[in-house]
Amino acid sequence: MSVFQSLRDVFAPASPNAIRMPYRLHAPAGGVPIMLRPLTADDADEWNDVRWTNDEWLKPWESGDPMHGPGLTYNQWMQRLRRNEQQGVGAVFAIEYQTRIIGQVSLGAICYGAMRTGVIGYWVDQRHAGHGIAPMAVALLADWALTDFTGPALHRVEIAILPENERSRRVARKLGARFEGVRERYMYVNGRWRDHETYALLAEDSGEGGFAARLARGSNEAS
Repeated sequence: MSVFQSLRDVFAPASPNAIRMPYRLHAPAGGVPIMLRPLTADDADEWNDVRWTNDEWLKPWESGDPMHGPGLTYNQWMQRLRRNEQQGVGAVFAIEYQTRIIGQVSLGAICYGAMRTGVIGYWVDQRHAGHGIAPMAVALLADWALTDFTGPALHRVEIAILPENERSRRVARKLGARFEGVRERYMYVNGRWRDHETYALLAEDSGEGGFAARLARGSNEAS
């Protein structure tokens, strides 16, 4: 990216759909005690450490660029995240547990107008998998995106899952997401176009207190 391109992005007027990223999103009392926050340039070392430590664990589910464009440095990625926020088309959060980054959850492909929808993606450090962290992270993001006055006020968010990814399927089911069927060759993953099962959460499904509060109540009742 040229210096002129970078400066143009900085001083370009924000979109009317610009996303105001929250400082923190905390899990409710009784839920797994995680926190979501925006990623920043200062997170480079910590994020790179956890992401690339988990490269083999995440590789089967990793989406890619079918045009095989050049990769991004961390700083270039940060510039893209800030630009996406300004344009209102995406938001990425670190998942923190005990003050450490243990994963990431994102909202992308945001569409406004008559649809007001977006797609959620997530990953969690293998060492912390299976402890309810991914469902709570997705629930917090869905509450913010669908019902929080500071969020983008979407009507629905989608979760797309490879059919063999049983762990992610359990995340969708724990949240009460609606199964909407299989989309053929929906996304480019691990070198080829792959079918995905799709699930959706709607704003009117959030219920009393939101998805995160309902998830926390369910965990307490099960324990």
